[in-house]
Order: sequence, then structure tokens, then C-alpha cells
Amino acid sequence: MTNRLVGVVDDHVLFAQSLQGLINSFDGFDVAFMARNGNDLINKLSTVTRDPDIILLDINMPVMNGFETINWLNEHKPDIKTIALSMDDDEETIIQMLKAGSKGYLLKDIHPDTLHNALKEVVNKGHFYTDNVTSALLSGFSKRDDEDGIASFSERELEFMELACSDKTYKEIASEMCLSPKTIDNYRDTLFKKLEVRSRIGLVLYALKHKIVET
Repeated sequence: MTNRLVGVVDDHVLFAQSLQGLINSFDGFDVAFMARNGNDLINKLSTVTRDPDIILLDINMPVMNGFETINWLNEHKPDIKTIALSMDDDEETIIQMLKAGSKGYLLKDIHPDTLHNALKEVVNKGHFYTDNVTSALLSGFSKRDDEDGIASFSERELEFMELACSDKTYKEIASEMCLSPKTIDNYRDTLFKKLEVRSRIGLVLYALKHKIVET
């Protein structure tokens, strides 16, 4: 069976080279190329005879960053799956990348076994989320899908959920919905309980999974 190809896009050369050696040691995977930013990636993709199956994508890069790059890939290379690989564990950054279509979000200090597992899961299942991305992934999802279907929501809950999937703060959401911050906190807590999640990221994943919010 042909090995799956992985592209590494990261402006830190030593890290990228170490990652290349690690991935090449995994059964079933080979690094197709390394690129220093999104623009370099586009150039590399124009020269290869076979596109990579997965791209490991850094976020903070010069010239063309991870957000710009994943948007380009969505438009021009939609069959390539992307996993964000970053030092940034900021909740809003993770949400933005997941909403943009990233199939996983890994921190750069993960164990090599986790990376190998992530690559396999994205190939086989289409996504991979660690506990760093959601502390509840997503214990209630499969159970609820089997038993009750998608939970029901009020129009205001759906509006809140859509805004929660943006990069707006809870204070900004309260202002846009013309509600008090306390009321927004109540919407958040109610939805966390209803969906059996413990973080905003878990809420976003639910919304994306059930196409309540489109990517």
C-alpha cells in the first residue's frame, strides 16, 4: 500500500526538519516536502506530481500565515486535509482554525505517538481532536446522536451559538445581541449543560459537526 504523503508548513527550519525525520519514521507516512509559509506551499504544490494527503500547518508565519493558507487550500485544494500545529493554545485561535476547516489542532509539545495517531485518525476518520482542543470530545455527541438526534434550540440560542463560533468575545456577543453579560453567561452555561461540553471549543465543535454553523 502506498504511503500517505504529508506536507510540513512551518517557518522554523530546525523544527520542520525534526518533524520531517519523525514523520518519515512512522509506518505508512512520508513527508512530501517542507514549506516556510503559505506562499512557499503554493509554489511547492505547483511542482509536485502528487498532492499530499495531509498538511501540517503552522499558524504564525510571515508572508502568508496559517489562516490565509487554509483559506487558499479550501478554495484551490479542497481534498487536502489540514492539521494545525502551533504553540498557540488560545481558545479563539483554535476556534478560528476549526471553523476554517482544520481537521485537527495540535500543540507543538505533543508526544510523537499523539502526532502519529492524529495522522492516522485524519486519514481514516477525517478528524482528530486532543483533550487540549476540547475536554469533552465529545462524550455526549455519539450518545445523543444515537438516542435523541440533534438537541433542540431556541432562536436566541442558535444566534448565540453562531456568534460563539466567531472570534468575538462574550462581551462583544452580549453587545451584538443587546443583552447583558450575565444573560450571555446564562446562555453559555445552559448550552454547555445541554450539550454536555465544558468549553467554548466543545460548543463550536458541536455546531460544526451538526452544521448549525457552516465552515
